[in-house]
Amino acid sequence: MLRPALTLLNLSLFVLFPLAWIAPLMRAGLLPLFGLSEISVLSGILALWQEDAPLAIAVALFAIVAPILKTAGLALIHLRLTDNRLLGPLTALGKLAMADVFLVAIYITLARGVGVGRVETAWGLWLFTGCVVASFVISLATSALAKRGALG
Repeated sequence: MLRPALTLLNLSLFVLFPLAWIAPLMRAGLLPLFGLSEISVLSGILALWQEDAPLAIAVALFAIVAPILKTAGLALIHLRLTDNRLLGPLTALGKLAMADVFLVAIYITLARGVGVGRVETAWGLWLFTGCVVASFVISLATSALAKRGALG
């Protein structure tokens, strides 16, 4: 009974992750008098691409490629299209995605500490974090089911 729920929740991440990538993570502005610009995962990657392409590629790998590959791999396991041995590498991919959320949180904290501009978190940060945490929980539950032999 748990496997179908995990499958459905995991498949929902194929919709929620792309939404999180375009949703505003934060609003930032240089001075309190000016309006705040919204920054999303995709707009951040595009801005980075102009300044530092290797860093933009790294962020894209952590924020987009790792989570979607993990979601796809878990879907293959849930739908019994691949072996449970894929769980190990998928766990590593999940750690890369969580690192991205951690870095965004550090950047927001640092920007607030400098005091020159203004940074506010936006709903997209919560959505993105929720997707990463949900993926982590799905992965843990899938591993537990695999150990009990309840997936095959």
